[in-house]
Amino acid sequence: MAYHHRYLDNSPLSLPIGKIVCVGRNYLDHVRELNNTVSETPMLFMKPTTALLGLDEPIHLPEQRGSCHHEVELAVLVGRELRNASAEAAREAVAGYGIALDLTLRDVQNELKAKGHPWEVAKAFDGACPLSPFLKPEALPEPQATALELQINGEVRQQGNTEQMIFGIFDLMAYMSTHFTLQPGDVVLTGTPAGVGPLASGDVLTLRLASHDFSAQVA
Repeated sequence: MAYHHRYLDNSPLSLPIGKIVCVGRNYLDHVRELNNTVSETPMLFMKPTTALLGLDEPIHLPEQRGSCHHEVELAVLVGRELRNASAEAAREAVAGYGIALDLTLRDVQNELKAKGHPWEVAKAFDGACPLSPFLKPEALPEPQATALELQINGEVRQQGNTEQMIFGIFDLMAYMSTHFTLQPGDVVLTGTPAGVGPLASGDVLTLRLASHDFSAQVA
C-alpha cells in the first residue's frame, strides 16, 4: 500500500508526499547515551519519500546489515511553503502532528562515521520512516510540551517530552527553511529522546503521542 498523508480520522489530505527533513542530537539524554557531542546548531539530514511507511504496514528490517535501532520522534507535517521563515511563520504552516520512527542501521552508521563518510545509507533506506496518521494542529495545543513514548512487546523503551528538546520545534523548522525550502507535504522529524535500541522480527510496537496510541509490528 502506497503511503499517503491523512488525518487520524482517516480523512485524506490533498498535500503531496514530500521529503523528510530530520535533526540529530536534539535531546540531551540521547546525545549522552551515544557518547556524542552537543551541536551548537541543528544537525540536519534528510530521508527520501521512499523511506515513508504507514504504521499500519509491516516494518521490514534490512537483512544482513546489522542492528536496526528505533528512534521515536514527533513528526510535523508542513502545509505551507517556508523559505527563510520565522518561528511564528513555521508554527502557522503546520498542517498536522504525528509520531514516527527514525529507523537507523546503527552498525552501518557507526562504521561510516568512523571513516568520516556520510551516513545517509544508514538512515534513508526504503521504509526507514514508519509514520502515523496526523493529528490536526488544534488537537495538540501545546506541541512543545507533549509526551512521547515507545513500548515494545508491552515494555517501555523510550519516554520523553518535547519540552526537553535542545532546539524547539518552530525554531528548528525556521532554521531548516534557511537551508532547504520546506514545501507543502514535507515532514519534519524533531529528534529522539534516550532509550534507542535494536528491533527484532516479531516485535509489537505501541507509539504514544500525548493521549493517542498507534500500533505497529516488525515483520
